[in-house]
Amino acid sequence: MPEMDVRTPLAPATTTAPARRASYALLFALLGLCLAISGLPSPLYDSYQREWGFSALTLTVVFAVYAIAALVALLVVGKLSDSIGRKPVLITAQVMLLAGLVLFIEAKSAGWLMAARALHGAAIGSVAATAGAALLDIRPDHGAVIGRFTGIVLTFGMTIGVLGGALLGQLVPHPHVTPYLVTGALVLVTLAATIAIPEPLATRKPFVPRELEIRPRVPSQILDSFWFTAVSTAATWAVLGLYLSLVPGLASQDAHSVNLLTGGTIVAALIGTAAAIQLFTHHVSPLRLAIGGDLLLAGGLLLSVLAAAEHSTWAIYLTAVLMGIGLGPSFNGSLRHLSGVIPAGQRGQVMSAYYLVGYLSMAVPAILAGFAASHIGLTRTYVPFGIVVAVVCAAAAWQGSRIAARSRS
Repeated sequence: MPEMDVRTPLAPATTTAPARRASYALLFALLGLCLAISGLPSPLYDSYQREWGFSALTLTVVFAVYAIAALVALLVVGKLSDSIGRKPVLITAQVMLLAGLVLFIEAKSAGWLMAARALHGAAIGSVAATAGAALLDIRPDHGAVIGRFTGIVLTFGMTIGVLGGALLGQLVPHPHVTPYLVTGALVLVTLAATIAIPEPLATRKPFVPRELEIRPRVPSQILDSFWFTAVSTAATWAVLGLYLSLVPGLASQDAHSVNLLTGGTIVAALIGTAAAIQLFTHHVSPLRLAIGGDLLLAGGLLLSVLAAAEHSTWAIYLTAVLMGIGLGPSFNGSLRHLSGVIPAGQRGQVMSAYYLVGYLSMAVPAILAGFAASHIGLTRTYVPFGIVVAVVCAAAAWQGSRIAARSRS
């Protein structure tokens, strides 16, 4: 006999329109702040590496720890918040963010950075899973709008974090302290606001520990669409992983500069362009958008390989912008396409498979690139990486074209 879906009412909460609007705005602000925190250390890694003398492999492991922790949180915490409510999870996650910032401030070696990034990965994965559900609790009929604005907020948030880390790290005293103090003050504001808002979840499910984990599974009828999205995702997240970890050092090396703004602005050019392009492409069909994005990203990658081989900093800037023009549509279009074909009742399993592909694609290629860079240097590592990912993008575009052709026939 199947279990009944018994739901327990939470304590009554204020549900006035102003309270709902404030909660809605706060959740988007919190998502943006979390992604800003995820990008904040990226331009600082090069200075940590110079000061402490660790290898490129160690640097990419620091980055990958974040991705793995975020993946685990995303696969578990969503169902937990269904049982205990959204606010307890969001409050706990922000306390973890503060703890991670303290570890960054006190850091004395790469091990401290790994611990801080693990805390931040778990916290940000928890916020992403829970805030998304809370937004739908508040406005259940706005799923498409929430999805589009979430993508925009996340990418702009990461752009601001990368630029903010570079600016504060370069222009103010104590570059390994001040960026985290400023960010910590912002987290305290969102934490206080989260405590003050009403609980978004009206009813909760019974707590059953064995049901917390969401097992990745893809129904056979959408396998083609899933693999198209998975290949596009693997390419875009691999590019993000490398740019957020190793490319700032590559840019500084080519420019013969230790200025943190050199690497930080190149990463911001990539992610910021990807964010901006999403503002103007929401009317394009998801499949067509993703195919075009994959082809643009492939072209941008090949040009970036030439720029890296020529050690041309200005060319690396230009190709970062071109890659961003492709990365935004590839990421957004492929995800929108997948969302449109997921059968009712199986979203959690399919999206967990999507995030599994995404975060592993962010972590594993970055670690491999770090291992290679430790032995043959950044430039000689980036050239084959760019070529391989360009081929993956072309394969994704080919797969998408096959799906489009079948849908027309």
